[in-house]
Amino acid sequence: MSTSTHSALLARIVDDLAEHGWSLQPLFAPPLLTLELADECRKRAAQGDLTPAGVGRGSSQEVREGVRGDRIQWLDAGFSPACDRYLGLLDELRLALNRELYLGLEDCECHFALYPPGAFYQKHVDRFRDDDRRAVSAVFYLNPDWQPEQGGALRLYLADGTTREVLPEAGSLLVFRSADLPHEVLPASRERLSLTGWFRRRGGIL
Repeated sequence: MSTSTHSALLARIVDDLAEHGWSLQPLFAPPLLTLELADECRKRAAQGDLTPAGVGRGSSQEVREGVRGDRIQWLDAGFSPACDRYLGLLDELRLALNRELYLGLEDCECHFALYPPGAFYQKHVDRFRDDDRRAVSAVFYLNPDWQPEQGGALRLYLADGTTREVLPEAGSLLVFRSADLPHEVLPASRERLSLTGWFRRRGGIL
């Protein structure tokens, strides 16, 4: 992807977020990088590195498979060259959002997420009730040849009362304001992979 093409993509995300509160871009990263990230997620799952995701945070966090059924592993710098390249792309997006929308985003936290067939995540918002740092959510999908009949869409509940379902197609990036858009992950008939992240601003415990 050329520098000018990537800059135009970032500008579309910024404009969409400002106007609608969310943005869907079908090709956020080069296809080879997307493939490498999917392979990385599967490899880590096979090694047992992905663990059941919890609900809540801190001492109140608990695993509740009736609420969410994904398995996750948080990313750190140095995990792999592919992960570092992806985190670099997210940081470019963070800087663009700060430059154009003055959001004051300081960093990004991100994890692999693997939903086994039939797993789901009930309707929720991404910002914790007692911590307002998460400002913008970013979900990057890693699933090649995804078909609508396989399910697994992320359903957004929009401010006008309508819904929008986003299929987890490889290379697509969904960005939205963390506190404003309730959403849920619908069950799928096949394994569903993503990188889910949150841009965080300075804040604290409420």
